[in-house]
Amino acid sequence: MQNNGHITNAKAHEIAVIGSGFSGMAAAAVLAKAGNKVTVFEKNDTVGGRARSFSEQGFVFDMGPSWYWMPDVYERFFELFGNSVSDFYDLKQLDPGFAVIFGNSEVMDIPADFNETCALFESIEPGSAAKLRKFIDEGEFKYEVGMRDMVYKPGHSVTEFFSFGLFQKALKIQLFKSFSAHARQYFRDPRLLALIEFPVLFLGAMPRDTPALYSLMNFAGLKQGTFYPIGGFGKVAEAFHQIAESQGVAFRTGQQIEKLEVSNGAIRQIRSNGMLKNVDAVIGSADYRHIESSLLDPEYQMYNESYWENRTFAPSSLLFYLGVNRKIDKLRHHNLFFDEDFEQHAIEIYKDKKWPSKPLFYVCCPSKTDPTVAPEGYENLFVLMPIATGLDDPESIRESYFTLLMDRLEKFAGVPVREHIILKKTYSVSDFKNDYNAYKGNAYGLANTLMQTAIFKPKMRSTKVSNLYYAGQLTVPGPGVPPSIISGQIAAQELLKSLN
Repeated sequence: MQNNGHITNAKAHEIAVIGSGFSGMAAAAVLAKAGNKVTVFEKNDTVGGRARSFSEQGFVFDMGPSWYWMPDVYERFFELFGNSVSDFYDLKQLDPGFAVIFGNSEVMDIPADFNETCALFESIEPGSAAKLRKFIDEGEFKYEVGMRDMVYKPGHSVTEFFSFGLFQKALKIQLFKSFSAHARQYFRDPRLLALIEFPVLFLGAMPRDTPALYSLMNFAGLKQGTFYPIGGFGKVAEAFHQIAESQGVAFRTGQQIEKLEVSNGAIRQIRSNGMLKNVDAVIGSADYRHIESSLLDPEYQMYNESYWENRTFAPSSLLFYLGVNRKIDKLRHHNLFFDEDFEQHAIEIYKDKKWPSKPLFYVCCPSKTDPTVAPEGYENLFVLMPIATGLDDPESIRESYFTLLMDRLEKFAGVPVREHIILKKTYSVSDFKNDYNAYKGNAYGLANTLMQTAIFKPKMRSTKVSNLYYAGQLTVPGPGVPPSIISGQIAAQELLKSLN
């Protein structure tokens, strides 16, 4: 039965969702809207997954996502429930969208107005304005194909892509061409190349190992724009929580799932905190590998340890949350410190897998935009350094990098930031493992390499357990908040089909 384009059930089923990140909450809301009884089990004390936030001494820190791109994905999700973004939070477009800091403290502000961005490119590399327009036009086409058609497919088999002729478009969306090679057909200046390639490095893989399809992210960042939800990204997580609860979803925090009890090829019960609960189906939106290896008996696991060992994971991160009791005038809202070699850091993340020698890093200063996230006259800083997964991260190493990053930040800002820090927390590989059961402490999921795109990602539907589906950043479509939102919707729709 169809209802506003969504499949509904004649009978309510008892469905458990593991994990309350964006994919889990999106899946839960869609399932409950279709008339099912849905319970979300969350191991931590608060919902939101990586998009949790914490408050202390008048500061509000987003613990994870801070870039709000692809606003249409959020809006489309809210519309499923008769809502809009403005019902939940005030979304502001940033101008500049972000800043890139190069050597000698050279700052490149990326304007909100795309025509101004083209003029900026032209001032750096004559002839590049026209090339940028063409590059972004191609990215927009890929966005239309990728974000409207391709990513809403569940990735079960190659036949899905015949249905809307994706293979006919494969050359045009450049699925089989390297992002690095594609960018170098348009731009030569290393600053412009760094600007174009940074979304790939921070969320995916080496640019040379990433399909040129992902220039759709450049369209999102440079043409659609960079936005910010007033109150922080935690407000977005709150909105998803509210929508799910409005549909009747129950949330159980502090619930560690210990076992998925399988009988006759289907999960009949889940064990949480020593208690058993009967279920008709499960969506696993927590770490895919953790669910398979820790919650299922071996005969029900699709992927063995060597499979995961041979995947290319997006980076982990070393994070610092800092409360500063003064203003730092030279910082923008988003600041990318590219004052060291881009290629070297990428190699140390993806190839050599070691602590970086001269890292790039990112500083978010939301108090530039939002007075609610820091006391008046103070700054809220979120400092992120991408690192390889699986590294040991003792306090001594974290502190050595804190010194390195602060030396460079203070040199740029002309302010002794460390003297004014009144609140400091760190977060890294071991924390991602402890809080999210993240494989090797990954922060973003699987990298967007060709052999980990679409049908080549871990399957959304279990082939060993009939009523188990997966959502989140280790399955389709991939890493990032908008793909996670879409992932939850797809998983829910696929499960609903099986229930009818």
